[in-house]
Amino acid sequence: MSVKPKVFITRRIPDAGLHLIKESTDAEVWAGQLPPPAAVLRQKVADCDGLVSLLTDAIDAAFLDKAPRLKVVSNFAVGFNNIDVKACTERGICVGNTPGVLTDATADMAFALLITAARRIVEGHEYTLAGKWKTWEPLGHLGQDLTGRTLGVVGMGRIGYALARRCRGGWHMKVLYHDVYKNEKAEQELGATQVDLDTLLRESDFVSLHTDLNEKTRGLIGTEQLKKMKKSAVLINTARGPLVDPKALSAALRDGTIFAAGLDVTDPEPIAANDPLLKLANVVIAPHIASATVQTRDQMAEICAKNLIAGLRGEPLPAWVNPEAAGKRRQ
Repeated sequence: MSVKPKVFITRRIPDAGLHLIKESTDAEVWAGQLPPPAAVLRQKVADCDGLVSLLTDAIDAAFLDKAPRLKVVSNFAVGFNNIDVKACTERGICVGNTPGVLTDATADMAFALLITAARRIVEGHEYTLAGKWKTWEPLGHLGQDLTGRTLGVVGMGRIGYALARRCRGGWHMKVLYHDVYKNEKAEQELGATQVDLDTLLRESDFVSLHTDLNEKTRGLIGTEQLKKMKKSAVLINTARGPLVDPKALSAALRDGTIFAAGLDVTDPEPIAANDPLLKLANVVIAPHIASATVQTRDQMAEICAKNLIAGLRGEPLPAWVNPEAAGKRRQ
């Protein structure tokens, strides 16, 4: 009887993927709500063949050196900024992620934040709960219109395109986009126009961030960029928290430099309880829930499981971040 490969899962994932993993491996699941402490994670993975990680788990070279048997890291996320992919490749460790299945859920979340922030819905809800709603107010809770306005998409990939399609088709918005690549589909089907970042910020009523996080995009939106936006503009971020300078955003919202913001990601994450952003009425902050639908998380779990199992079997990963590791794979 063959011994099943040993696997550690840093948080419970949906059963759609967890059942697949448990059928094929000797899996231990971290039961805590919070991520396992770094020292505990190193200890758990020291004799493991596979690891299922989340964005909250730092997988760097020092960590990998403590896991000599590790063959595959399957990240339960589209992003993989938490993983030193180069270090994994050098050690013959495969890395997988869960792309594609989050597109519609994340685009829906971006639009939900857009309309919620623009129409001051959370602010109105809290006003009602506080017992302040005494009458209909002609000048109360005035927000921004959506129909016929201009949407600026920073990063016209799958999610940016999905949001633009919603805004163009449903609210007849003009679409501008900033990207290092030209998106022919967006231009042909949505009438989108590629522009530089400054033009996008100046002309857009709604600016939605959908770009990757790297050294060039870290702090992409800071004080100078916010000053270029309209006073009536709304900033949306469902991509990565560090794309936006939080201090600059807090000041811009406080001073009326822009009208409002909707965030599903923050820097740091989770946001500190004493962060100045939490004291502002014109920002809506969700706890990184863009992919939090039953169907999407089930699909993520299935891809995550299949990446893990393929990595353990020496097969190509369905969603392989570093296929260049193929020739170096650990046996």
